[in-house]
Amino acid sequence: MTEKYWSLYQKKRMDAAGAVQKIESGQRLYISGNAATPFVLLEALAGRANDLHNVEVLHVLLLGKGHEDPLARPEIRGHIRHNSLFVGPADREAVNTGKADYIPVFLSEIPDLLRTQLRPNVAIIHTSPLDDHGYLSLGVECVSTKAAVESADFVIAQVNHQMPRTLGDAFVHISDIDRLIEVNVPLPTLEPEEPDEISTQIAQHIAALIEDGATLQLGIGSIPNAVLRLIRDHRNLGIHTEMVSDGVMELIEAGVITGRKKTLHKGKVITTFIMGSKKLYEYVADNPQFEVHPVDHTNDPFVIAQNEKMIAVNSALEVDLSGQVCADSIGYTIYSGIGGQVDFIRGAARSKGGKPIIALPSTARGGNVSRIVPHLQEGAGVVTGRGDVHYVITEHGVAYLHGKNLRERAKALIKIAHPNFHGELEKSTYCKRFHSVS
Repeated sequence: MTEKYWSLYQKKRMDAAGAVQKIESGQRLYISGNAATPFVLLEALAGRANDLHNVEVLHVLLLGKGHEDPLARPEIRGHIRHNSLFVGPADREAVNTGKADYIPVFLSEIPDLLRTQLRPNVAIIHTSPLDDHGYLSLGVECVSTKAAVESADFVIAQVNHQMPRTLGDAFVHISDIDRLIEVNVPLPTLEPEEPDEISTQIAQHIAALIEDGATLQLGIGSIPNAVLRLIRDHRNLGIHTEMVSDGVMELIEAGVITGRKKTLHKGKVITTFIMGSKKLYEYVADNPQFEVHPVDHTNDPFVIAQNEKMIAVNSALEVDLSGQVCADSIGYTIYSGIGGQVDFIRGAARSKGGKPIIALPSTARGGNVSRIVPHLQEGAGVVTGRGDVHYVITEHGVAYLHGKNLRERAKALIKIAHPNFHGELEKSTYCKRFHSVS
């Protein structure tokens, strides 16, 4: 490392309380999230919340130490207000009780929002240590952090010796940082969710649609984990996704994921954030097989579509008999966000040999409620429109909807609904309106 960069680094270094001291009332802050949530800086900001008012905090999925968000504590309300671009456990209650806000937006469009109408005054980010060339890596989460750094008037960095230096388009130069703190703290981890019987059955249907040489986008949870376990006999799979978990690492080590047949970023695992075990974080550090990019690249449907045989697997809370997908709310209750579902569904649909998949258990609440419904609940948001939906998969099979009329769609979806609800669905007003589906 040159003396020039090290000297600049030292001039900007201070303790956490000093780093957040310049934040003022009325400002808009952007905070990096997921496993890169800078919780030491958030604790410092929470500590001076009583001195502030009307501070807006923008973020995607925000985590903290023990997955607790320091800025969500009751005593801070009225001083700092969340404006979430993707709702998670940390802010779900606040959003649904009117104490925080939610912006519905495609994940791929967030960087542009930050550069234009939602320009932050301050960006609070989490990075790896300074390298020899004066750069800090954004590590396990890029998403829209680069856009926030480029747009903000003031940038505060939490430089962590335990943040892996990841490669790709995920670097910030020390000259773009105004203040920094140095820490040596573990990142939040997420252990793989063990697939249950239903998730495994759904995954079996998905795995049957995956060809050798395909490129995959898989999210988080028991169904993606089950899919990754079931494709160990596949060959030369690739990854272009928004999230990488432990299952991807395991399939690389098993020789299943090689990226050799990819038609874009050949040989590379492309992602915008990484979340999993400590072993995974150590595995991706300085690993040239992994590239972390901003989400306006990873999730751009036109970029995704350049991957031939692109398989996109996304989840849903409920699907109506016309094919409309609700994935971010339960009735009026906001549960998550639009996220990258539409980005990848549209990208996979335009990929040569691609397959956009919506996967969900057929029931909820212990089997008492069907997730295949005649109409979405009152207040439910349509994340993926009926025109974008191709495959819907439950444990009971695969419904292919693309090019099908409303009667054919209803028939196909009832077939993959839980048998206990077939009669109810067939007798619904929706089916009567579009003629018998029996």
